[in-house]
Amino acid sequence: MPLSPVPNRVPKHLRDVRYRSFEREDGLWDVEGELVDTKAYDLVLSGERKRKAGEPIHHMWIRCTIDTTLTVVAIEVAMDAHPLGECPLALPAMQKMVGCCMARGWRKAIEANLGNIEGCTHMRELLFNMATAAFQSVNQAFARPQSDQPPRHLGQCKGWDFNGAGVATIYPQFVGWQATKPVGTGAAAVATTSDSAADKPATGSSSEG
Repeated sequence: MPLSPVPNRVPKHLRDVRYRSFEREDGLWDVEGELVDTKAYDLVLSGERKRKAGEPIHHMWIRCTIDTTLTVVAIEVAMDAHPLGECPLALPAMQKMVGCCMARGWRKAIEANLGNIEGCTHMRELLFNMATAAFQSVNQAFARPQSDQPPRHLGQCKGWDFNGAGVATIYPQFVGWQATKPVGTGAAAVATTSDSAADKPATGSSSEG
């Protein structure tokens, strides 16, 4: 169901963000992101820089090649449109993300390697959400070596609440699940604490909705 209509308003800005993924014959995966910013009117930027309505202000691409653990093994980036001549100087730093893992610590790795003037704000935004596309693509990323452990996406959103109807219906063996009490601690840790939930996209695999 779409959003309700709103009368008497004028379009101003359009940001299109698109993610695609591809399984390669060498066993790796390509996850690609594209970001395009346009205005619905002719724009004069500071310094008398001009953009026509519909002409991209930002048009940026990222391709991350990852393995089944969601570790980046290669990265390719491009800027087809950017507001300043210096913007492409941020591209070489993107290679620092090779070896980083989207499954854990992804946000921290982006900030550590590309934060502030080391990188590009829009490239960081595009890169961060590529982890979600990767999780939706590489089903093996959710596999657990122990059969008594729940899939990684459980406990990461309301739909997959360990005490909710979704888990009760599809994974009844994990209803109310909590991790085994760690040795030397005073309280049991719930499942999500060991998976760095703050650094993971809150979504399931493509087969889990």
